[in-house]
Amino acid sequence: MSWILLVVSGVLEAVWATALERSEGFSRLVPSIVFAVSLTASMAGLAFALRELPVGTAYAVWVGIGATLTAGYAMFTGAEPVTVVRVLLILGIVGCVAGLKIAS
Repeated sequence: MSWILLVVSGVLEAVWATALERSEGFSRLVPSIVFAVSLTASMAGLAFALRELPVGTAYAVWVGIGATLTAGYAMFTGAEPVTVVRVLLILGIVGCVAGLKIAS
């Protein structure tokens, strides 16, 4: 259950990171609310997952999921360029996160 909660929290990290950018310095209401709610839920999920998972592994997986999804979404929407190097580096993050899960 902790791993599922950690993955959901990682997804929410991508949500709050994207909402933070779209809030334009907290000047837009809806993205600012999405940021606050998803940040709170993401941190709470990480905190609960840490009850059973080692902090180093859990934090690396949480950040890896969030970074991968945030960068992938930005490339998908055209906000950032899609290049072979970027895709390979993101796949490297995914591989490292999977390796941490397997190793623990």
